[in-house]
Amino acid sequence: MRNLQETHLNRARASLRQALSWYGYLRKSGQLSSNPELVGLVKPELEALNSTLNKLDSNVIKIAAFGLVSRGKSAVLNALLGDKILQTGPLNGVTQWPRSVRWQPGGKVLVELIDTPGLDEIEGESRADMAREVVHQADLILFVVSGDITRTEYQALLELRQAQKPLILVFNKIDLYPDTDQGAIYQNLQQLGTGHLQAKPLLPDEIVMVAAEPAQMEVRVEWPDGRVSYEWETPPPQVEELKETILNILNREGRSLLALNALIQARDAEAAIAQKTIDLREQEAEDIIWQFTKYKALAVMLNPIAFLDILGGTVADLALIRALARLYGLPMTSYEAGKILKTILFSSGGLLLGELGSSLLLGLGKSTAAITSADNPSNITAFAGSAIAQAGIAGYGAYSVGKAAQVYLEKGCTWGQLGASSVIQEILSQVDQNTILYRLRQELGLKL
Repeated sequence: MRNLQETHLNRARASLRQALSWYGYLRKSGQLSSNPELVGLVKPELEALNSTLNKLDSNVIKIAAFGLVSRGKSAVLNALLGDKILQTGPLNGVTQWPRSVRWQPGGKVLVELIDTPGLDEIEGESRADMAREVVHQADLILFVVSGDITRTEYQALLELRQAQKPLILVFNKIDLYPDTDQGAIYQNLQQLGTGHLQAKPLLPDEIVMVAAEPAQMEVRVEWPDGRVSYEWETPPPQVEELKETILNILNREGRSLLALNALIQARDAEAAIAQKTIDLREQEAEDIIWQFTKYKALAVMLNPIAFLDILGGTVADLALIRALARLYGLPMTSYEAGKILKTILFSSGGLLLGELGSSLLLGLGKSTAAITSADNPSNITAFAGSAIAQAGIAGYGAYSVGKAAQVYLEKGCTWGQLGASSVIQEILSQVDQNTILYRLRQELGLKL
């Protein structure tokens, strides 16, 4: 298992280094530096890629605690640390800003615990935004509740689930509930905690019951002289189960979690770079598409030999895809261009496949007319009619390929060898059924 985790970590490093190498090459070759506006636009994403690679090399796993106000997020983290480092109190909104604390629970595992403001603070939308930003850096999320999930909590949980991160639901303040109520609430949380009513209930290591800061209890004291008095005592925190759950996850799949989160961040950064580039160069791309549309239509119309005109049209489509990739500064080889063209052909509802069939029939008719035109000059008219019709269909096909290629270039920049999406899929295909990553594969595998 440890060897597999190291493999996942090394694959993630290789993917990020490839991405940074590619964009570094674009800057040196002038494809990025020739457009200062684009350089400024993608600078945050390039910095994010560098930061993500540095985080991978540091091997620090980040665990962030989220939840509504007064659910005991800070108290849970303090109990794990074994010391009251993070401020707690009876008032709402004690935690004003995200705060990180290092925690070394055992062995060589190094963890960074992140406390966040409540997601529902009154007049605290900016702080709530900051809390949501933390989730993108987190490798594992603790979502702290203190009873049945409210509607607001359920909506917050749905948002966190969309971040594609493993999540542990922490039921805090169990000391305030009788055993029967604890059981009923636990079963309810098992279902609602998935964030999807049709999903399978949470696994045992995805929901943990704790009492991070138990309420004081009145204790009867009997003295040797027969006197009886009553004192208030604070029971010790009950977080051993949560600590053990976290340690089991970190030992079993911690490095894989680290690798997966880094790849998700890299995928999002590269997709943002692609989107910004496409938006900035929209008019240039439109001009290229129309240029290739005219070239393809003219080449197909003037070529009298069937099959060769179709072959020439296909070459023009491939050249168009690569020209768009060069314009956007996105990685693209001839092989990848061919895969995109194949995908476009088979996902276009048969329209472009229809173009090939029509071009073949018209091309055969055009070839026949060209061959027999010497004996029958009237066949020149038939040749011209077939050529014009074939050119129109070819031009339509070229424009459709160009517009579809824009979409695939935007979404496909993270695929290919060592692409972030490819390595994410590779990692999720190798995870064991007993891991917390397996649920992530089940829930989010189709979105990758």
